[in-house]
Amino acid sequence: MPGGPKIQIQRVSKSFAADGHPAPALVDIDLDVAEREFVCILGPSGCGKSTLLNIVAGFLTPSAGTVLVDGKPVVGPGADRGVVFQEYVLFPWLTVAGNVEFGLVLQGRPVAERQRIVARYLDLVGLRAHAGKFPVQLSGGMKQRVAIARALANNPAIILMDEPFGALDAQTREVLQEELSRIQRVEHKTIVFVTHSIREAVYLADRVVVMTSAPGRLKQVFPIKLPEVRERLAPDFTQYESEITRVVKEEVSKVQV
Repeated sequence: MPGGPKIQIQRVSKSFAADGHPAPALVDIDLDVAEREFVCILGPSGCGKSTLLNIVAGFLTPSAGTVLVDGKPVVGPGADRGVVFQEYVLFPWLTVAGNVEFGLVLQGRPVAERQRIVARYLDLVGLRAHAGKFPVQLSGGMKQRVAIARALANNPAIILMDEPFGALDAQTREVLQEELSRIQRVEHKTIVFVTHSIREAVYLADRVVVMTSAPGRLKQVFPIKLPEVRERLAPDFTQYESEITRVVKEEVSKVQV
């Protein structure tokens, strides 16, 4: 079960320069994420979902407000936060095992320890048999498994995921959703996951956060009271999906096309 606050987003706003004037992307975001909780963030395109994730990651600085991790302000990227992007961002000159091992090498871990950790996480994502392959030899789904294994191997307390399955075909996407759900039941990480897919959010999350159209504000938070292992066609699942779809559509209709 989720514990106390792991991430505290406190009155966070972010503006970018546009035509010489500040253009707000996020306005007064307040959100706590509990330890070991899985939170999905939904909203129309351009509402600031990825901007918010990048602020938590430490890649962007908020224009106002602060983000705390374990009560300490985020001032930049850190080893306590692993990030998985939609693009696979694998090193093409390294094998699958080499990509997963990369952060451990930078940490100066002994060879035997690195090998043990790499083997564990390749087993976890089902890629032990492909350890010696290079990224060019892998499917999109396999590349994303490598990216997830690499993030987990560094043992961050928090995993931040920016539409990690968005570029995959529907069948592969569902398989990886199931894999991520299974991994979370084993690893118990704190996960913040940005997605456009309402069904994906209901399948994965303890809570679904819906943002308004730009500039992004928090519109509504849905606690998802479903079993850990979920059935997409179950009546309770489709009820959550219907309720969240209605709220998201209210915001999508405001976006000028």
